[in-house]
Order: sequence, then C-alpha cells, then structure tokens
Amino acid sequence: MKQFQIPLLICSAMLLLSCGDDDERTCQFCSSDQTPEFQLCREPNGNASVNGEDTGTNYEIYLDGLVEAGASCGG
Repeated sequence: MKQFQIPLLICSAMLLLSCGDDDERTCQFCSSDQTPEFQLCREPNGNASVNGEDTGTNYEIYLDGLVEAGASCGG
C-alpha cells in the first residue's frame, strides 16, 4: 500500500503547487489618443479590471478590444 501513497502524495503536491500562479493579479498601463493613461489588470478570476473596477469581461477579450480600438498597452 505504501507504494501507492508516495506517488499519490507527490502528484497531489505538484498539482496544488502548479495552480499557485493563477491567483496573482497582473497589471499594465494603457493609453490612447482618446483617454488618459489607465491601469488594466488581470484579476485572479480571469476578468479585466480598469483602475481597480472589475469590468466583468474576460481579460483577453477586453485587451483585444482595447488594442483593436487603438489603445496601446504595455509594462
């Protein structure tokens, strides 16, 4: 029985540790000719937030829309 406990324990630990980075909030600044500079963040739930306000929209979709509209985002 111990033969199965050790690999199971190792796999469980790896699974838990691999999800740790998903909880981070990452941000960048964006601007366009029509708006002052603003902060765009990817929230831990996957949504985009602008200046701290959750948009309720997926980050990738929101960012693609901004770039398509002429905004410039980066570091």
